Amino acid sequence: MPSPLNGLIQRFRPKLYGRKQPLVLINGLAEQAESWYRNRKFWARFFDVYAPNILAYEGEALHRRIKAKEPITVDYLVEQLHCFLDQFVQTPPYHLVSSSLGGKVAVEFAAKYPELVSRLVLLCPSGMGDKERLPIVEGVKGGNANGMVKSVFRKPRLVDRDMLRYYESRFKSKRWKSGFIKTVRGTMDHTVRERLRDIKCPTLLITAAQDKICCPKTAEAAAANLPLGHFLKIERCGHAPQIEKPSKINRLVVHFLSSPRPSAHPSWTQLLLAKPTRVTNK
Repeated sequence: MPSPLNGLIQRFRPKLYGRKQPLVLINGLAEQAESWYRNRKFWARFFDVYAPNILAYEGEALHRRIKAKEPITVDYLVEQLHCFLDQFVQTPPYHLVSSSLGGKVAVEFAAKYPELVSRLVLLCPSGMGDKERLPIVEGVKGGNANGMVKSVFRKPRLVDRDMLRYYESRFKSKRWKSGFIKTVRGTMDHTVRERLRDIKCPTLLITAAQDKICCPKTAEAAAANLPLGHFLKIERCGHAPQIEKPSKINRLVVHFLSSPRPSAHPSWTQLLLAKPTRVTNK
């Protein structure tokens, strides 16, 4: 068994040469890749982090599809993710960390390409039940950025002001709003609860007690379908725990993705002594 002291040394003095295990971040419906701003720097100490912007609402790829009258579906987003990893990363297997709608994409990707996924973390994933509440859509339609923020966060004051200004500017863009609404229409009825049974890798499903969009009770019941599943409910938190509870989420994700025996309830020593992983040569 590795010495805890060695783990602590590698935690603070990581090796400079060598390839870290790839970690892919998949954002949700209301977010862009930049929304991992409270997590990405921390996780980059341990992993080779990628945040593909497969939900670029003003992007050419998405609007070419809209112009061709083709829907923006979860299956389409899965293949966009596969294309990105296959063309520009090429170092499987990957760790996946996803939020909200990104959870649907991550579940379908892991079920379809099990050989490409090492471990999976789902943060307040959508698609766990029959129907979801989407007050965020009304916020977008009405151009009310504050309303959207209130639907996502338990404490809106924790939101970075630059994020709020970003959405205020995007709500004025017809192209952005069109891409957003088309994505909602094409993905909101897609459920992945039954697909959880097909996930072969260790999976951590995290829900939040004050989530106004995805029901915590539904998520907890769905987690029982995971063959190698772990479940955690975070108290006093809304739909984006990676932003509202970054310190807890950052350390928990590192532990779950790097520990030989991951847990949803690790001890403080397990969190402290987590060390960077390296891709082994085959």
